[in-house]
Amino acid sequence: MATITARIERTPYETHLSTDSQVVVVDEPVEVGGQDRGMRPGELLAGALASCTVITVRMYADRKGWPLDSVVAHVDFTRDDKTHRSLFTMRLILNGDLDDAQRARLLEMADRCPIHRALQEPIDFETILVEQLA
Repeated sequence: MATITARIERTPYETHLSTDSQVVVVDEPVEVGGQDRGMRPGELLAGALASCTVITVRMYADRKGWPLDSVVAHVDFTRDDKTHRSLFTMRLILNGDLDDAQRARLLEMADRCPIHRALQEPIDFETILVEQLA
């Protein structure tokens, strides 16, 4: 997986996320001082879960040769500051001529995407201060 680089300069909250070939703008809404030029960080996190889920379901259905026309995942992310708990609520839509057993299996597979697994397992963090880049 590519290293993700985040860079913020003087524009309040506008951040550019980049890899070697892609750039995504992240920002905060105007009401909290941003310019609303991109998704919020929590929205990107929910988006990572949603996109990984639909990709995983699509790949599984394709391998099985199942008639899945499209997959849509609506993900809401909330954080309770009192309990320090996060909740992802996903509403999954499976479009296609699928029987009940196929739909149930695809629902199981949705919870097996790599991002879902990473978020539900213990996570370790390491932050290292490095010298300023030239």
